[in-house]
Amino acid sequence: MSEHDDLSRRAARRALLAGAAAALAGVTIAPGIRLIEVAQAAAEPGAPVSSRVRWGLLIDVGRCTEGCSECVLACNRENGLDGGTRPTDSQWIRIVELKDRRTGRKASAPVMCQHCANPPCVDVCPTGASFKRADGIVLVDRHTCIGCRYCMMACPYKARSFVHEPLTHQKPEVPRGKGCVESCTLCVHRIDRGDGPACAQACPTQAILFGNLNDPQSAISRRIAEVQTTQLRADFALGTGVRYTGL
Repeated sequence: MSEHDDLSRRAARRALLAGAAAALAGVTIAPGIRLIEVAQAAAEPGAPVSSRVRWGLLIDVGRCTEGCSECVLACNRENGLDGGTRPTDSQWIRIVELKDRRTGRKASAPVMCQHCANPPCVDVCPTGASFKRADGIVLVDRHTCIGCRYCMMACPYKARSFVHEPLTHQKPEVPRGKGCVESCTLCVHRIDRGDGPACAQACPTQAILFGNLNDPQSAISRRIAEVQTTQLRADFALGTGVRYTGL
């Protein structure tokens, strides 16, 4: 075989592989999930995912009003949760009441999946159902979740729930299923269309700020530069995407 023929065959092979990759990008493996979208996410509607974006929340506990649960209610409405508080009910956000034993100061803090940079739930998942998108959002693929609940045991924030019973009246954009683990998705379906999480938009005191942690000019990054913030269990070095101020 001549060198020219060998080069021609290599070029044809590359073209074939490129065409196959382009075709697979449009293959749907589950409702609303495409192969290319498992590892990517959109910084803008219709744009490919990039790790240049890191979505996160900054929660100002000082602005949280005692007794307020608007963020929880908004999360339940948006994602089709029934709002039950039994141990077997799904809770994607819960309000934790805090009290300083020395001063008696009380505070309320919403706690949800912290969307870690180094998520332990992903590390222990035997099927890859728990995964982190390129933009930092940690999700569960219910089609590959086997319900082992290793991720629930690994999460130090108790942020994951197990679906014990059949579900009805589900939201088309938020597929859920019996026998699967689930948690806060940062309202990923809203983010992918250029919107923000329901909890942040519903907060009456604007205590929850959503934005791109990787953009130094974003509102959330500027605020983090101005005030002292903390990560829950920062000693675990998980690099949480949810930060708190006023604790």
